[in-house]
Amino acid sequence: MVETGEGRAAGGLRAGMLAAVPIALGYFPIAFAFGVAATGAGLTAWEAAALSVIIYAGASQFLALALLTSGAALPVAALTLIAMNLRHLLYGPALMKAAGQGAARRHAWAWAWGLTDEVFGAALGDLARGRRFSESYMFGLGLPAYAAWVAGTVAGALAGGGALADWPVLEAGLSFLLPALFLALLLSILSRPQVPVIVVAGVACVAGTLAVSSTVGILAGMAAGAVAGVLRRVRA
Repeated sequence: MVETGEGRAAGGLRAGMLAAVPIALGYFPIAFAFGVAATGAGLTAWEAAALSVIIYAGASQFLALALLTSGAALPVAALTLIAMNLRHLLYGPALMKAAGQGAARRHAWAWAWGLTDEVFGAALGDLARGRRFSESYMFGLGLPAYAAWVAGTVAGALAGGGALADWPVLEAGLSFLLPALFLALLLSILSRPQVPVIVVAGVACVAGTLAVSSTVGILAGMAAGAVAGVLRRVRA
C-alpha cells in the first residue's frame, strides 16, 4: 500500500484490519484467561483492565501477575518485565529496514505501540510477500489486536476468577495459543538460509531457560540469533 491520499490511506487501514482478524481472534481468549486469572488473584476488574491497557505485553502480563501476587518488590518485578520484553526494541528497526529507506515513519511513535510479536510477524510477512509498507496499514494491523486484548481482559475479569475452573484442559491450552500463533506467522516467511540462525537461537533459548529461567532463555536466544545472523551475512 502506498499512502498518496486519503483514499489509499483508508484502504491501507481496512487492509490492515482484515489482516489483523486472525491475531484478534487469537488474542481474545488468551486475554480472557488473563482477566480470569487476575481477578482470581485478588485484583479488581479495573486493575486487571489497566494492566492490559498500560502494559499490553501478552505472556508478560501473566508473569507480572505472578510477581505482584507473590510479594515481589515492585522494582524487581519491573526490571524482570523489562528484561523479558527487550526484544521489542528490535522490532521497529527490523521492520523499517525491511520496508526500505523511503518508507514513511512520521507516526512511528504511535503505531509502534502495537508491535507485539504477532503484529510484527504479520507485518514482516506482508513485506516479504511484496506488500509496500504504509503507516495506515500498520495502524489497521495494530488497533484490532489491541482492542481484542483489552476487551478479552475486561470480559474475563467480569466473568470472575472461577470462570475456567471447570475447564482445566482449555485453560492449559490457552497458554500455548500465543506462541503457536507467532510460530505460524514466522513459518509463513521462513526461507532456507534462515534455518541455521533459527536453530542457533532456539538452542540458546532452550538452554538458558533450562539452566536459569525463561527470561534468561529469551535474552540468550536473542543474543545468539543476532550473532548467528551477523555471521551468516558476513560469510555471504
